[in-house]
Order: sequence, then structure tokens, then C-alpha cells
Amino acid sequence: MAKKRKPTSIWLKRSLVIAGCLAAGALVYISYRVFGPNTKAFGDSRYFYVRTGSTYANVLDGLEEQGIVRNRNSFNWVAKELDYPSRVKAGRYKITHGMSNFDIVKLLRSGKQSPVELVITKLRTKEDFVRKISLNLEADSVTLRAMMRDPVYLRQFGLDTSTVMCVVVPDTYEFYWNTSAENVFKKLNREREEFWTDERKQKAAALGLTPVQVTILASIVDEESNKLDEKPIIASVYLNRFRKGMRLQADPTVKFALQDFALKRIREGHTQFDSPYNTYRYAGLPPGPICTPSEKTLKAVLNTPETDYLYFCARADFSGYHAFAATYAEHLENARKYQAELNKRGF
Repeated sequence: MAKKRKPTSIWLKRSLVIAGCLAAGALVYISYRVFGPNTKAFGDSRYFYVRTGSTYANVLDGLEEQGIVRNRNSFNWVAKELDYPSRVKAGRYKITHGMSNFDIVKLLRSGKQSPVELVITKLRTKEDFVRKISLNLEADSVTLRAMMRDPVYLRQFGLDTSTVMCVVVPDTYEFYWNTSAENVFKKLNREREEFWTDERKQKAAALGLTPVQVTILASIVDEESNKLDEKPIIASVYLNRFRKGMRLQADPTVKFALQDFALKRIREGHTQFDSPYNTYRYAGLPPGPICTPSEKTLKAVLNTPETDYLYFCARADFSGYHAFAATYAEHLENARKYQAELNKRGF
């Protein structure tokens, strides 16, 4: 007679199978929590910002508020397993759609942030500069304003509160998002020093100008014309007037003095406004630049040709170019033609 299997052996096998299935299920679940996608529905990528001084709790809140993770609890579990809460690093991190908790935690823990490409073009005022920086970087706007108003701090850079904008040479700069206000300023100054090579300093000296004075003159030239080929000639007019002790009478300086950059036509009343930046009232260069001139304009001023021009005005053909004159009588004739055309066109 065949022996019957003991019920206990059957139940043991069943228990082992069930335990194995549960273990496999748990492993799949844990693997999914760790390596499965946990980003919300956004495009190909999104940047996650961790402010300086943030705690792990701030990071968790930020991941939700900035629309990064789909499941906060699973992220929290993985983050703690990988000891991220004690390794929070400030910065700007590129999160790609479909990243897992493991991928996100590994990135944030590494501190490998994505740099910001900051394109600086023409800026006219200190506030324009502060706004540009504070909108793109974490750098504190209050601190940046205070630095730009501190003559003692600026002295180390050879600048003062009027010439401080000379530190900005328009270009594309790369910053980490959490760069401090002071380090932003120092980096810009390093770039300025790289621009001012010995050769360029010698060219400035040959014109009888310092690099700061070249920048101030270039800022006026930059506002006068978009035509690169005539910028050296415009510079020669102002340089000739400067050398003779004449007032520059540059319309862009009046706009800057009035802080009205939309003015289309400078009238006599505007030229009477009392400001050291109004070159109709005060001789010499203004105290500081009236914009951040482009590198091309700086080079144009450094290559100012020798001319006898003392005057210029817009051409009557509205080509954007200017008519130059060595005598006041010739200038009046050029101006008359332009004014007549303005009136004809109803300006």
C-alpha cells in the first residue's frame, strides 16, 4: 500500500512558494520605487532650484512646489536610504522627464548643477544690471546694490559709484545659479581685466584716455549709432571736442540725465536740465558710462582716426548714418536739412 504524503510537507512547499512570490513582489516594488520614473508630466526637462541654506525639508517642499516629483513619499524613502538629507547642496539642477528617484537623489547629492548662460547686452543703469542678475541668479539684489554704492569696496577694482558700470563688458557669461553677488561682480571684473590687454591700454594711452574714460566715451558712441563703420568717426568728433575743452553736447547724455530713454528729439528745455551727465551744461566726459558699450564699440573707440570733425548730425536721408562737419557753418547747413526733413515727415 502506497504511503500518503504528509500534509505538513505540502503546506511547507506552498508556504515557500508564497514567501518566494511575496519576496519577488517586494523586490519588484522596491526596485520600482528606486529605479522607476517619478517625475511629473512636463516637457523634456525642467530645472529644480535649491536655495543656499536650504534644509532637506525645504528640498522636499520644493520638489512638490516646483512640480518635479510625482510621489513625495517614495522620493523621501530613497533619499534617506542614500543619506541625502545630510548632503543637501544648493544649485540649479536639470531634471529630465522620466528620471527615477535614484537618478534625482544621485544628481542632487552630487551637487553637479547645470550652469546658467547669462547673455548681457546693453544695460543703461545700475538698476538694469541688478535686475538682470537677480532674475537669472540667486545673487541677492540688496547685497548687489549695496556693493555698487560702496566707494570703499569699489576702490579695489579701480572704480567708484559713478564708474561702477564699467565693470560690465557685454558678452555671454557662464555662472552657477547660486553664485553670490560678490562673486558675480568679481567674475565680471576678471573678464574686464582680460579685455584690457596691455596693447589696448597702450591704445587708450595714445588717445590720452584711461580704460575707464574709453568706456565712458564708448558708451556715448554706442548710443549715437548702430553703424559700426562710422563709430570711430563719431568717437573722433567727441575726442576732438574733449581735447579742445569744448562741451560734448551729446544728446544721449541728456536722455541719461533725464532717465528718459524714449525721447526721440532733444529740445532746448531738455538741454537745460542740471545734471553732471548733461554734456550740454558741463564740459568733459560725464562721471560714468551711460550704458554698457559693446566690445565692438570699445574697439572702435580705441581705433579712433585723426580727423578735424567737431560736429555731426543725422543725415537727412534717414539712412541711420551721420553727416560730419569741421566748421559750425557746415554743421548748421547739415542740421537745417535734417530738421526740414523731420518737419516734412511730421516728427
